[in-house]
Amino acid sequence: MDILSQMQPIGLDNMKAVRLMNRVDQKYMASADQLEELLSRVAANYYVQHIEGNPLAPYRTLYFDTDNLSMYTMHHNKKLNRQKLRVRTYRSTDTTFFEIKNKDNKKKTRKVRIPISVHQFDKCLDVPEVAAFVNENTPYPVAVLHACLENSFERITLVDKGMSERVTIDRKICFHNRATGISSDISKLLVIEVKHEVGAPMSDIERALHQLHVLPRRMSKYCIGTALTDPSAKRNRFKPKLLFIDKIMLSNLNPSNPILK
Repeated sequence: MDILSQMQPIGLDNMKAVRLMNRVDQKYMASADQLEELLSRVAANYYVQHIEGNPLAPYRTLYFDTDNLSMYTMHHNKKLNRQKLRVRTYRSTDTTFFEIKNKDNKKKTRKVRIPISVHQFDKCLDVPEVAAFVNENTPYPVAVLHACLENSFERITLVDKGMSERVTIDRKICFHNRATGISSDISKLLVIEVKHEVGAPMSDIERALHQLHVLPRRMSKYCIGTALTDPSAKRNRFKPKLLFIDKIMLSNLNPSNPILK
């Protein structure tokens, strides 16, 4: 992508300077057709993270749940104090972690994780350290968990030149449900997450998103992927997001398209 090559790069070591201790996260869903225009509007004010010279970082993730999708259903029903369990490979750095995401009753998210071998990705629940980690940090015995949803995507990571804001842009998102065998390709969709300190003024990328008529929309890849690939999963609360994604997948969007409003 030409615009990425025109942006000033930043390495992983320098990214550590972006410490958001009291942060707010805002997610957006947009069309992949808008990516070039969005980046061109903010290129002068943001660094793009490079790993070994590459601004595109591939990810592979596998989520775990119970037979009755209890973690998915808790999210669907807006229950707080909920969790998501996953193993994720960061292919650009060849590292793999088993991760537990916790959301508390104050809507704050905390992630804990342990490293494992990349070769243990598919059988991570059989790893004694992972089993102990799950038993210590969740109410779910390992015996009731199974691999549910796999996804893959590419991530672009930006940081503003004031080193106070981090932005991730996920593209080429694909899902495969290991329980149902159904796959879903939503690669025309971008999932954008902006992270900055609480109380910070509107940033350049938030302003650009607003100008492109891209409004905030929460989106859980696990939940949307499950809703798209498991016909038995409850989905009423996710229907507006699923309809929005359908419109993006079926349309050639431009910045003025009313679908984005």
